Amino acid sequence: MRKVVVSPYDEQWVLLFTKEADELKMILGEERVSIHHFGSTSIPGLEAKPIIDILAVAKDITLVDGYNPALKAFGYEGKGENGIPGRRYFQKGGNDRTHHLHIYQIDSPEIERHLAFRDYLRTHSDVMKEYGGLKRRLSRQFPYDIESYIRGKEELALKIQEEALAWYRKSRK
Repeated sequence: MRKVVVSPYDEQWVLLFTKEADELKMILGEERVSIHHFGSTSIPGLEAKPIIDILAVAKDITLVDGYNPALKAFGYEGKGENGIPGRRYFQKGGNDRTHHLHIYQIDSPEIERHLAFRDYLRTHSDVMKEYGGLKRRLSRQFPYDIESYIRGKEELALKIQEEALAWYRKSRK
């Protein structure tokens, strides 16, 4: 049983992302459009589970499955769509996960959702602190119950996501 660990922000997370992204760029080659660090480890000052979330944008999601052997050789376990249609999801590190890789096709609305959430928390420190505090409390309340931890932050995360999308779309006009 994995323990839910929420750690203080670590500047090394950016370096871990950069190193991993460089390798993934080589693996995904011409199919890759862009690679982004997202999730809690991408937000300076935010407490997070120390797992690097990576969002890769691909030209054609149906071609991504052909990269599974190379990703597996690099330590990534493929999980298919894993509950989100049009996504390819991979985990690295087994039970002691170090990275999550999410690959979406260039036109997926999931890309905007993830990047808006990240950018909103990066620029709204009060919301970031509220979200981080909740994550810390939930990790203490449910140290061996990841499902309860996730459910506990869902309402606030959805509220932030709604605000973030409105802010993001307005700021891009």
